[in-house]
Amino acid sequence: MTDANRITIFDTTLRDGEQSPGCSMTVHEKLAMARKLVDLGVDILEAGFPIASEGDFEAVQAVSAEYPGVRVAALSRAVKMDIERAAKALAKAKAPRIHTFIATSDIHLKYKFNKSREQILEEAVKAVSFAKTFVEDVEFSAEDATRTDADYMEQVTVAVVDAGATCVNLPDTVGWSTPDEYGEMIGRMVRAVDGRAVISVHCHDDLGLAVANSLAAVKAGARQIECTINGIGERAGNAALEELVVAMKVRNDRLPYSTNIDARLLYPASQLLSSIITFGPQPNKAVVGENAFAHEAGIHQDGYLKHRSTYEIIEPGEVGVPESRLVLGKHSGRHALAQRCNDLGFRLTKEQLNEIYNQFTAVADRKKGVRNDEITQMIRDVIARPAEGVRAS
Repeated sequence: MTDANRITIFDTTLRDGEQSPGCSMTVHEKLAMARKLVDLGVDILEAGFPIASEGDFEAVQAVSAEYPGVRVAALSRAVKMDIERAAKALAKAKAPRIHTFIATSDIHLKYKFNKSREQILEEAVKAVSFAKTFVEDVEFSAEDATRTDADYMEQVTVAVVDAGATCVNLPDTVGWSTPDEYGEMIGRMVRAVDGRAVISVHCHDDLGLAVANSLAAVKAGARQIECTINGIGERAGNAALEELVVAMKVRNDRLPYSTNIDARLLYPASQLLSSIITFGPQPNKAVVGENAFAHEAGIHQDGYLKHRSTYEIIEPGEVGVPESRLVLGKHSGRHALAQRCNDLGFRLTKEQLNEIYNQFTAVADRKKGVRNDEITQMIRDVIARPAEGVRAS
């Protein structure tokens, strides 16, 4: 894999992720999560928005001091006092990045700022130039880039790079874009900067396209993805780090890119985050959800038991999940029930397995799932009757 295909992972779990309702973290919690993210191998850790609160300022300071081996970013609006505050919070960082932003779409210019395109362009350039007096690494984000006029977006992109931006982020702030559309826009900006800066993407999931849009952007030349663990973030959340990494790992034939992420730590990182905030991922969440490696349908269970590749495209251990699960419910078949009985320490004749299976399906029709203790009781009831060939192992 060449360096040209190396993707920088910019994790914003501690900043954009924390902005999601129920996801606020204390400084101590941010430090614990930061340790897991550093172990995971993220390239850049956005630790907070220092002007937003004293807690965010302290978190950026603490992460910078505690983890000198990782690049730490602090967010700021394109405002002098924000940039000064971010620079102060990053004072102890060995590799600091000031991440300054301003909205560029006509919708934001009209309803949020009441300013002209020329005024916003001037403020963006001034912000980058001012941030550059504090740190060498400056990222500029054009908020609502996907709803910004393309010609104007290119004008802003080139201007901030001329002013010293090392990275230009073109976020799909409201999850508006589609993969083909986003890829076209990113490709245009990649050509415009002509290697003078990294083009970055930050996609929200309002239409469920954050990961798809991010991958389309990478194919178009973006080389930094901004994402979060479990996809947490504003509204419907951000592109999920674990989905992006595993997509590039499993489908490297179509997505020939690499990251520095140790995929075996994805599930532990997801679990830690869930223990810190007020909720975990939905059960059917890709890669790290409770059901991501669970099988209930009898046809699926039968195929899986014969060879796991029939219904699993990645082994759970590769992403840190302890094991696959066969969930026994009304869709399960005899093969899976027989395997569970064996796992519980019992060997059954065909006749007694049939009897237990009949009991099992009757119970499963009334419940969301059948517990091991219930299956064990069914087995013991059958064993207690006069029968041949049944014994506890």
